[in-house]
Amino acid sequence: MRSFKKYFITGLLIWVPLVITIWVLGLVVNTLESVVPVFLSPQALFGFDIPGFRVLLVLCVLLATGVFAANFFGRGILRWSEKLLGRIPLVRSIYHSVKQVSDTLLAPNGQAFRQAVMVQYPRQGCWTIALLTGAPSGEVAEHLQTEHVSVYVPTTPNPTSGFFLIMPKSEVIPLNMSVDTALKYIVSMGVVAPN
Repeated sequence: MRSFKKYFITGLLIWVPLVITIWVLGLVVNTLESVVPVFLSPQALFGFDIPGFRVLLVLCVLLATGVFAANFFGRGILRWSEKLLGRIPLVRSIYHSVKQVSDTLLAPNGQAFRQAVMVQYPRQGCWTIALLTGAPSGEVAEHLQTEHVSVYVPTTPNPTSGFFLIMPKSEVIPLNMSVDTALKYIVSMGVVAPN
C-alpha cells in the first residue's frame, strides 16, 4: 500500500503541473481566438481550418498596433480616443482603472514589483515574503511622519490576490532573491525554497 501511495503521488507531481499548464495555454489561445470576428476565420477566408491562424492574426494585430502607437500620428489618435473614452461615465472608470494597472505591470521600463522583501504580517513575529512596489506620495505621504514604502503581500497559492500595505521602511528587510524566485516560493506554499 505504501508503494502505491508513493507512485500515485509521484504521478500527480508529474501530471498536475503539465495539465494545468496545458489548460492555461488552452484558455489563453481560446480567449485570443474568440476576439477574431467570424468573417476573419480561416474557414471563411480559405474554405478550410488552419490551427492557430486566429492566434497568429491577433498577435499580428497587437504588433501592428504597437508600431502604429509608436509614431506621432498614432500617439495623437490614441490621445483622442482616450479623451473620448474618458467622457463616457461607466466606461471611463473601468477603462482608466484597467489602463493604469496595465501601464504599471506591462510597461517595458516599469518596475511594478521592484524587489522581494520580508515583512512581519499579519502580526508581529510572523514573517512573509512581499514585493516592493514603490513609496507613498501626495496626500498619503503627508500623513506619515517617517519614511515608508509600499509593499504587496501576495496570497498563496494564487498570487494575483493579496494585500497592499504601507509600512515603515525600517520594518522591511530587502532580500537578494529575484521577484520570480519569490513568487515561486509563495505559489509553492514554501515547498520550492529559494537557493
